[in-house]
Amino acid sequence: MTPRWVAALRVYADPRVRTMLFLGFSAGLPFLLVFSTLSAWLTQAGVSRTTIGYFSWVGMTYSLKIFWAPVVDRVPLPLLTHWLGRRRSWMLLAQLGIASGLALMAFNDPGADLARTALLAVLVAFSSATQDIALDAFRIEAAPTEKQGALAAAYQLGYRVALIAAGAGALFVAAEHGWVASYLCMAALGCVGILTVLITREPDHATERPPQEARVQTFLDTHPHWPKPARHFIANFVGAVAGPVVDFFARNGFRRAALILLFIAVYRMHEYAMGVMANPFYLDMGYTLEQIAAMSKVFGIIMTMVGVAVAGALVAWQGIARTLFVGVLVIACGNLFFSWLARLHDPGIAQLGIAISVDNVGIGIAGTAFVAYLSSLTNIAYTATQYALFGSLFPLLGKLIAGFSGAVVDHVGYPLFFLYTASLTLPALLLSIYFIRRPLHEALTDTPPASR
Repeated sequence: MTPRWVAALRVYADPRVRTMLFLGFSAGLPFLLVFSTLSAWLTQAGVSRTTIGYFSWVGMTYSLKIFWAPVVDRVPLPLLTHWLGRRRSWMLLAQLGIASGLALMAFNDPGADLARTALLAVLVAFSSATQDIALDAFRIEAAPTEKQGALAAAYQLGYRVALIAAGAGALFVAAEHGWVASYLCMAALGCVGILTVLITREPDHATERPPQEARVQTFLDTHPHWPKPARHFIANFVGAVAGPVVDFFARNGFRRAALILLFIAVYRMHEYAMGVMANPFYLDMGYTLEQIAAMSKVFGIIMTMVGVAVAGALVAWQGIARTLFVGVLVIACGNLFFSWLARLHDPGIAQLGIAISVDNVGIGIAGTAFVAYLSSLTNIAYTATQYALFGSLFPLLGKLIAGFSGAVVDHVGYPLFFLYTASLTLPALLLSIYFIRRPLHEALTDTPPASR
C-alpha cells in the first residue's frame, strides 16, 4: 500500500499544478515593477523622495480590486469569452495590459514625463490586480479541494521566481544595458502568462443558480409592473454584489461566518508587524547591505520556496487545518529565534541564517495553506468576488498593527519586540486548534481527502 506521504507528493504531477506554476509567475512579475524596482529607476532619474513616496499609492489598486471583482466574475468580454471562456478571457486581457504597459514604460523617460510614467504604472497595477481576480477564480475552479494546497504551492513558487526576476533580474539588466532594455525584457516575460492561458483549458463552471438569485428572479417575475431599469438594477446588484456576501453567511451561518472572518483577519497580522521592522533590525545589528541582500532577499526567498513545497504536500497529507497550525507555529518559533538573535552581542551570518530559515519556511507553509483555505471557502458561483473579498480583508488588521511597530521597538527594544510579534500568533494558533477540533468547513475535516 502506498504511504500517504508518497501519495501526497504525487499531487505535484498533476498538469493543472504545473500550469499554476507559470500562472503564478505571470501574477508575480508586475508587482515589483511598479514598486521597488520602479523606485530605483525614479531615483536614478532624479525624482524627489517625496514624489517617489507618492508612487506607493499605486499599490492601493490591489486593495481596491474588490470593487471591480464582480465585473470580472460575471461580465463576458466580446469575442474573447466565446473563444477562451470566462476566466481565461479576462486573464488574457489583463496580461496584454501588463505587457503593453511595461513596454510603454520602457520608452518613457520619467525624468521628462513623470505624469505619463505614473499613468502607465497605474495601468500595469490595475491590469495586474484584474489578472489576480481572474487567476484566483481559475485556480479555485480548476481542481477539487484536496488539490488546492498543491495548486497554491505551485502558484506561490512561480510568484517567488517572478519576484526574483522583477527585482534582482530587472536591476541587473538595468545596470548592464539601461532601464529601457530592463523593462522591455520584463514586458517580454509577460509572454509566459499569455502562452499559458492560450494552451491551457478553461475550468468547469457552476451551472446551478444560487438560491438567493433564484428568489430574486421569482420576485421580479411576480412584479412585472416594476420599471424595467429598476428590475435590471436589482437583479444585477443582487447577483454581482449582495449575492456573494449573502451566500457566504447563508452557507456558514452567522456565528460560523463571523469566526471565519475573524480568523482571516488575525492569521497573518504577525507577519506585517514583524516585516516592517526587519531591515531596520538587520542594520541596527551591524549587518551590511550586501549581507542583508544575500540573506534576506536571496536565501530568505529560497527558504520560503522550501516552505511552499512542504506545504503543498502537507495539505494533501494532513489537511488544511493542521497545515495552517504548523505554519503559524513555525513562524512563532522564527520570531523567538529573532528575539534570541537580538540578545547576542556580536551575531554572525550563521545565526542570522538560522532565524531567517525558520521564519521564512514558516511563511511559506502558512501562506500556502492560507491561500488553500481561502479557496476552500468560496462558492464556485461567486469565486472571483468572494476570494477578492477575503483577499482585501486579511491585510487590514496586520497593516494597522504594523504602523505601531516602530513605537514598540523604541519603547521595549528588539528582544521584547520579537516576543511581542510571537505573541501575535496566539489568536491564529488557538483558532487553528479550534478548526481542527470543530471544522467550520468541509475542507477542514481531519478525514484524508482520498476517503471522503
